[in-house]
Amino acid sequence: MFTTALAQREKTQPGQLPLDLFSAIESLKKELNAVILAHYYQEPDIQDIADFIGDSLQLAKAAQKTSADVIVFAGVHFMAETAKILNPDKLVLLPDLNAGCSLADSCPPKEFAAFKAAHPNHLVVSYINCSADIKAMSDIICTSSNAVKIVQQIPKDQPIIFAPDRNLGRYVMEQTGRDLVLWQGSCVVHETFSEKKIVELKIAHPQAEAIAHPECETSVLRHASFIGSTAALLKHCQNSSSEEFIVATEPGIIHQMQKLAPQKRFIPAPPMNNCACNECPFMRLNTLEKLYWAMKNRTPEISMSEDIRLAALRPMQRMLEMSV
Repeated sequence: MFTTALAQREKTQPGQLPLDLFSAIESLKKELNAVILAHYYQEPDIQDIADFIGDSLQLAKAAQKTSADVIVFAGVHFMAETAKILNPDKLVLLPDLNAGCSLADSCPPKEFAAFKAAHPNHLVVSYINCSADIKAMSDIICTSSNAVKIVQQIPKDQPIIFAPDRNLGRYVMEQTGRDLVLWQGSCVVHETFSEKKIVELKIAHPQAEAIAHPECETSVLRHASFIGSTAALLKHCQNSSSEEFIVATEPGIIHQMQKLAPQKRFIPAPPMNNCACNECPFMRLNTLEKLYWAMKNRTPEISMSEDIRLAALRPMQRMLEMSV
């Protein structure tokens, strides 16, 4: 299973890797009383070793419920922060601290504070793909799984700021009929899909069903017969009578799709250029080797001030209450 690329990466690590990383990680899990939470966009090896795989909402709920002493979060920084917000007394590890998020980075706290001040009396609904600082300035957190449901529960006369993803915000506006004030952030991966290439794929595969994540631009969403979160896309592929799918989201999810529906074919939607831009460069910073070293050395650890954590906890709790 391990390749020359793995051997090259070993040279950069502070010690010798065990021959069987899967077995070594399982031993560390028992030693630390640790749980490994992984997002669907992680590399297949990490998905296969994880105790729980899910989208942002599923992972938030799993983090809230775990009895483990150590949470190893195989995802990006804001996800590990979310786990720490919900579990202040647990050790939360992220295999690579540089595993950030272009969407979270597109909403700097200072600029967002000024934006919020310019729209007084607005309720702030923030997509979970944001930093702890932005969560702390929010009234309610949402995910792509529950954003529509959350907004539908807010009184119609209550003005709303929706941040940071403009594409998800536009989708929520279409689904709810609400007029939202949108922060103009976006995900570099979901904005890279080519409408032209998706149309060409649909012509080449007339029986294929196009499915998409709501972080995609409107020009892509209009070609999809089903739009949903990563978890919703996965469930749809299992339940749909279609045998072939064009998948417009980060292609890491295809590993689970193939495992759960091995008889079906999944075609990743191509980016605009001939590159791997449809793969999240931040998600892919985590590797099985880094996950092992994080558990072995109990670092990198996620931490934040208690003031920020408590302020961010309140909108997280509101989300979980409204998502029952």
